[in-house]
Amino acid sequence: MAVRLLVPTALQRYTANQDEIQVSASTVDDALAQLAERHPDVRKHLFNDEGQLRQYVNIYVGSEDMRSLQGTQTSLKDGDEVTIVPSIAGGLDDGLPPLNKDEMLRYSRHIIMPELGVEGQQKLKAAKVLCIGAGGLGSPLAMYLAAAGVGTIGIVDFDVVDVTNLQRQIIHGQEDIGRPKMESAKETLKSINPFCNVIGFEEALSSENALEILKDFDIVIDGTDNFPTRYLVNDACVLLGKPNVYGSIFRFEGQASVFWAEKGPCYRCLYPEPPPPGMVPSCAEGGVLGILPGNIGVIQATEAVKLILGIGEPLIGRLLLYNALRMQYRELKLRKDPSCPICGPNPTITELIDYQEFCGIPQAAAAEAAKQEDGLEITVTELNDRFNRGERPVVIDVREPYEAEIAVIPNTRLIPMNEVPNHLGELPRDQEIILQCRSGKRSMQVLEYLQSQGFTKLKNLKGGILAWSEEIDPSVSQY
Repeated sequence: MAVRLLVPTALQRYTANQDEIQVSASTVDDALAQLAERHPDVRKHLFNDEGQLRQYVNIYVGSEDMRSLQGTQTSLKDGDEVTIVPSIAGGLDDGLPPLNKDEMLRYSRHIIMPELGVEGQQKLKAAKVLCIGAGGLGSPLAMYLAAAGVGTIGIVDFDVVDVTNLQRQIIHGQEDIGRPKMESAKETLKSINPFCNVIGFEEALSSENALEILKDFDIVIDGTDNFPTRYLVNDACVLLGKPNVYGSIFRFEGQASVFWAEKGPCYRCLYPEPPPPGMVPSCAEGGVLGILPGNIGVIQATEAVKLILGIGEPLIGRLLLYNALRMQYRELKLRKDPSCPICGPNPTITELIDYQEFCGIPQAAAAEAAKQEDGLEITVTELNDRFNRGERPVVIDVREPYEAEIAVIPNTRLIPMNEVPNHLGELPRDQEIILQCRSGKRSMQVLEYLQSQGFTKLKNLKGGILAWSEEIDPSVSQY
């Protein structure tokens, strides 16, 4: 008989957060036995050492207490609902930490919610959440987790606070410029909630340390901004069986999901391979609306809290897309990839790998070095010397117009990168062309494109306008 077992919130942490489980059973005893077989951790909360149903657990078939029927031998028919009703005043505490008087007051707006109560707040206090990164995403999510009462928060970050971070990384302030982000983040979180234990890891996450750092935490939240670390976090979570709360941002758009290989797809199921280095601009190159990471970071924090409490429907198997300009959310279904190299049935990745190599970073660096050796780059000092000698080489600025409003190098012509193909006829083939952008990355891509179009006299300005500001003219604004 197809029977629905309805699991109460207090037991859902032992049933992989499922509130309803389908079994094929002819009696209540058979249905409960199948539940315990599928989820062994729930057994001790239902049965005593002699295998008898505990006195503080009631079972209803439909709306009838089984004790008024035939007890655990009550017959079931197709479509029956069997509801487990434990006493939530005792017996299921499972060693959760108590709340003191000050904590009861601090979290009172949580505790009065029937979905949380005292036990829910105790779960938050017992939880250990690791935040990878204390930047745009890590700032709001860590601050809200601390405020919510998550007992232990880990922060992994080896960067220092820069003035350009302050537009979005709200966990840091003006006085923190130059300080390690991890140190600044710890200080802010403790000021928000002195009851929160903050553990800092001022080091880069790597294949050598990831498993050791992640192993003691219940949930991992990915607030990274680069592909090698993103794949590293995913693989480490899969190998350790931990949920990975994912978020990413760019300009006005964001993504969020929960990757948990034991219950759904992992990050590699969505993106089996990373894009080539330089194809996807970073926030430093493409920009990001300062408010955007607040939105996505709060979604990540919300998902973490739901996982801790075992309530609601996590974003497992779902990808949430957010467009700030349209104020629009869209949801896409994700499915587990049967050929996934790490969470599929026949994994080929069984340990952490070289993620820099996997993402093509060394090859890209070698290619850049080869270009320098081939004489395809010119330094800002060399260009400035040519200007000082009265030369006027053709210098094409391939940035966007709004970037040129911030800062320009004198004697340059603006042709945005995407418009270069429309201006090929205007570019001299018998003269040297020097290409320039913010840091030298986009201009090198344009150089390669022009080479494919038959141009041979090309140079890339090494370091772009940032190098010009640092080495030639400090009055030129950096961004």
